[in-house]
Amino acid sequence: MKVVAFNGSPRQQGNTAQMIRLVFDQLEAEGVQTEMVQLGGNLLHGCTACLSCKQNLDRRCIIDGDMVNDCIARMIEADGIIIGSPTYVADVTPETKALIDRATYVIRANGHLLTRKVGAAVSAVRRAGSIHALDTINHFFSVNGMFIVGSSYWNLCLGREIGEIHDDDEGVRCMHDLGRNMAWALYRLSG
Repeated sequence: MKVVAFNGSPRQQGNTAQMIRLVFDQLEAEGVQTEMVQLGGNLLHGCTACLSCKQNLDRRCIIDGDMVNDCIARMIEADGIIIGSPTYVADVTPETKALIDRATYVIRANGHLLTRKVGAAVSAVRRAGSIHALDTINHFFSVNGMFIVGSSYWNLCLGREIGEIHDDDEGVRCMHDLGRNMAWALYRLSG
């Protein structure tokens, strides 16, 4: 059982990464293998809607100068996917959006490769706007036929400066609950 997480924050060790690690702690305690991919801070090209993925059917985006094809391959291999993003103007980072858009075209064109996998969104936020960011990520999971895992409240933590999310007791508890819920769903779905 494996979960891959994509950190959409340009801060490699920032609040979003720390939130993902809180979820990982619970997944690993349940015997789930985890891997984090640093997405944010990399130059990712947005989708051009060229539809080459529909013609080529090779599980790849024709844009090959960045890490998106590697991310798509990791999604296909994994049993579960976490996408995390800080809240930027009430939405996800541009890198997160580029991954979501390009991956969706490739995954759907090649036979809906993520159907029935487990997905979870997390968002670090200073004060407000993260519900829309979570919705953006959850729309990716939903349109790709995935099971979306929730927590005991919204999958977010409050904090601006690096590490401040640990002062959000409810947010930290939600990340732990999310990890346990994700592990439960992964094992139930694996049969």
